[in-house]
Amino acid sequence: MALALQRRRFTVDDAQRMEDAGILRREDRVELIDGEFITKMTIGPRHHASVDRANRAFVMKLGESAIVRVQGAVVLNLFNAPEPDLVLLRPRSDFYASRHAGPADVFLVVEVADSSIAFDREVKAALYARSEIHEYWLVDLNENVLHCYSSPHRGAYRNAQRYERGQSVTPQLLPECVVSTDDLLPE
Repeated sequence: MALALQRRRFTVDDAQRMEDAGILRREDRVELIDGEFITKMTIGPRHHASVDRANRAFVMKLGESAIVRVQGAVVLNLFNAPEPDLVLLRPRSDFYASRHAGPADVFLVVEVADSSIAFDREVKAALYARSEIHEYWLVDLNENVLHCYSSPHRGAYRNAQRYERGQSVTPQLLPECVVSTDDLLPE
């Protein structure tokens, strides 16, 4: 007789309670995706450099127009709290101290990937599209290019563009923020 195993999905609240109890620690480097704790890949120097370059470019260009969050959680729904490399959030005077940022607060999500490229391109892109995140950028360190996805519809992005070094790109919801791909891609 075959035994039907049931999986228990964890909620964002479960994860918070585990963190409060010391079961989960920041150094565990996990994020909640579809109710499961996914271990994040080790970050190498090129990944760090890309995140740092992008952070500096966005902060300098946006000023008070957006909050630039680096590797922090965004609660998309009950079972999903990914920690993208960068998120551009709507400004709030409390900087989201009173609640988690959610999909309606997000201007842009940016993930930087080398070893996690397939996961970020397939799983995370679909997750962000299902959550109606207007725009998702994927910095591909393997090919040294930027993939920009926009216009979510039925769990997928309808528009995809590829940018190479030396080109400029602008987040659709922040038209004053023109950045060079050279500010996103490490040398």
